[in-house]
Amino acid sequence: MTATGSMKIVCDRTALVDALTMASSVVMARTTIPVLLCVKLSARDGSLHLQATDQDIRLSLTLASVEVQSDGEALIPADKLAQIVRSCDDTTLTIEMDKTVASVRADDAKFRVYGYDPREFPAEREKSEIPTEFEVSAGALRRMISRTVFATAADNTRYAFNGVLLERKGRKLRMVATDGRRLAMVRGDCAGAAEGDASCIIPTKALNVLNRLLDDPETSVRISRDRTRIHFVIGESAILVSSLIEGNFPPFDDVLPKEHDRRGTFDTAELAAAVKRAALLTNEESKGVKLSFNSGGLTISARAAEMGDAEIHLPALTWEGAEIEIGFNPSYVTDVLRIADTTEIAIELKAGNRPGVVKIGSDFTYVIMPVSLPG
Repeated sequence: MTATGSMKIVCDRTALVDALTMASSVVMARTTIPVLLCVKLSARDGSLHLQATDQDIRLSLTLASVEVQSDGEALIPADKLAQIVRSCDDTTLTIEMDKTVASVRADDAKFRVYGYDPREFPAEREKSEIPTEFEVSAGALRRMISRTVFATAADNTRYAFNGVLLERKGRKLRMVATDGRRLAMVRGDCAGAAEGDASCIIPTKALNVLNRLLDDPETSVRISRDRTRIHFVIGESAILVSSLIEGNFPPFDDVLPKEHDRRGTFDTAELAAAVKRAALLTNEESKGVKLSFNSGGLTISARAAEMGDAEIHLPALTWEGAEIEIGFNPSYVTDVLRIADTTEIAIELKAGNRPGVVKIGSDFTYVIMPVSLPG
C-alpha cells in the first residue's frame, strides 16, 4: 500500500510547471468540494504521477524527470501549487509531505501549503479492460480537433452543440461541430481500427485539454470507449478519460450544400486581414459584413449607424460564376481563416440567402449561415 503523507521528491521545475498547468486546466474553477480544486501527486516506481478531475474529465500525467526519495501521496490545491512552482527560479525543487502539509523548497525559499487527505480524492470508476478501438498520430488528431472545436457552442441547452461528433467508419474518421449557425467538418484516417462503425459526442472542454497534450506530432494516441466514456492514451506519459455527451447529434448531411454555381479562391492571409479591417465598422446592431463577389475580385463592406462605414477591395485568385452579394458574421469568417494552414482557401456560393461554404484542401468543409444586412 502507498504511504499517505510521507512523500518526498526532487523534481525538474520546468517539467512540473508544465504538468501543473495542464492539471489546473481540468480542475473546477468553482466548487463547494475542495478536493476538486486539487491535484493528487503519487510518487512510486521512480516516477511522479499527477491526477486531476472535475468528475467529468480525469487527467493522469507521468513525470519521469523526478528523484523519488520516499514513495507517498499528496493532495494539494492545484492553482496554488502551480503559482508557487512558477515563482521559483531554481532548476529543481524538493516537495515533502508532513501528513497533509506540503513543503516546497527552493534554494532561497520554502513554502508550506495546506492540503487534504489523498484518500478524499475521487476514486477512479471501476472499469474492465477496454481494448483499443483505433490509433491515430497526435499531429493528425490535433489538426482535426483544431479544425472543429472552435465551432462548438459556448453554452447551449442542446447539449450536442457543446461537443464534437467523432465518427469512425472502418479506418476513416470524421469530426463535426456546430453551434446552429455554422458547421465545421474534417476528415482523417486512423490505424488499427476495430471492425464496424462507431460514433460519439466528446465535450468541448475535454478536447481543449486533449489538444494541449498533443505537443509531439509523432506520438501515437490510442483511443477506446465504453458506453459512457472515452479514453485517450497519449504515448506513455498521459491518459485522458472523459464522459461523453448523451443524446443525438443534429442531422447535418442533408443540409450540407452540395451544388454551387459560384466559386472563388483567395489568399488566406489577405482575406483574413480584409475581413478584420471591415469588421472595425460593425457593432451590436450591425454585426454583419457584406461580401460582393465578381470577376474583378471581392469587396468587403460594413456600415454601422453613428459610427461610419468601411469598404475593402481584395483580388480573387480565381472566380467562376456570376456576381453575388452575401452577408456574414465577420467573426465566423475570421475564426475559420485563423485555423487555416494553407495559403489559399476556396469559397463556394449559391445565393445570397443560402449558406456559404469555405473549403481548405480536400478534407475540410465549413458552412456559414448568411446574415441579413441593413439596407
